Amino acid sequence: MNDRGGDVVVVGAGLIGLAIAFELAERGATVRVYDRGEPGRAASWAGAGMLAPYTERLTDEALLEFCASSLREYPAFVERVLAASGIDPRLRLDGVVHAAFNDADLQALKHHAQALAARNVATEMLDRLSLLAAEPWLGSHVAGGLLVNGEGRVDNRRLGRALVSACQTRGALIDRSSALRVECDERRVLGLRTDLGFVTAGAIVNACGAWASQLQGVPPACVPPIEPIKGEMFALAAPVDFVRHATWVLGAYLVPRDDGRLLVGATMESAGFDERVTAHGMHELLHAALSAAPSLRSFAVTESWAGLRPGTPDGLPFLGPTPIDGFFLACGHYRNGILLAPATARLMADAIETKTDAELRPFSIDRRRTEESSPGRTTYV
Repeated sequence: MNDRGGDVVVVGAGLIGLAIAFELAERGATVRVYDRGEPGRAASWAGAGMLAPYTERLTDEALLEFCASSLREYPAFVERVLAASGIDPRLRLDGVVHAAFNDADLQALKHHAQALAARNVATEMLDRLSLLAAEPWLGSHVAGGLLVNGEGRVDNRRLGRALVSACQTRGALIDRSSALRVECDERRVLGLRTDLGFVTAGAIVNACGAWASQLQGVPPACVPPIEPIKGEMFALAAPVDFVRHATWVLGAYLVPRDDGRLLVGATMESAGFDERVTAHGMHELLHAALSAAPSLRSFAVTESWAGLRPGTPDGLPFLGPTPIDGFFLACGHYRNGILLAPATARLMADAIETKTDAELRPFSIDRRRTEESSPGRTTYV
């Protein structure tokens, strides 16, 4: 799998790290995954599982195409994970609804639909009655909406459990260690120091999410400028199929689960590594949800939580090789980590296995030096 014949070590057992490990193990690599916490947790557990590149309205063309390609890969990816794990991540690509509550917002949705049509993305404009027929829980004051076909959601918590099982079934080892330190010389990576000793590695992947810049032993040129961006969410107990599609309203989105939970999210706040759920965050989300749908007011709040998204200065992830041979980055996915898991896994495995990384170059850490040397451009460090 790699030119030194050593193991591939993935640091970080979120969905990105687990998906990479699964892809490599299926290709025959010997893979070890390390994390300080429980696999499949952190941002991977805290998200809503939205798979919606066009809903996110990404402006960077390379990132948009990356997200769109990963969405196309999702059905086959889930089939492979299900076959290896026996756990169904409950992929639902039945579209994402955007609700408008005034004429101006409805007109904006029409412009968005036109822009998507130019990209050959199928959409449907819904008048008020059509939208209420599709989602009768919305308030009667709704003006209309837009359905973006082909987008959807996956149960990210189930996907995390499925990937843990799939990795183990394919022979990948997953361990916890409170202390992790990369060891390398001036030219190449040597291995990973853990609580249990030193593990040699032909390749190491930093998939530490919001903690990617905290990984010890990494040369400065290989440290990604990652900032944690806090997001708070809560869940309501709702009847199954009360909400049928993932739905965006002003100030929030609502994502139904097959078990009846209705997820409402998500705030965005730069608050360091603070993962507390706050009264202010819950107030913002409750106000947005109840303004759009007063019918939700009698449902019980069953859970609330916060997670840390891995943000970058330009909104793009850091992926692929670094100046240290054998040390790779797979971090900084921000709001699209769950969506990008399949494509990230495939392309990172290609980069490790065959050193093929052309599709990853827009996301290379080399862009730090490019930006720093360009007057008037954003500096990354």
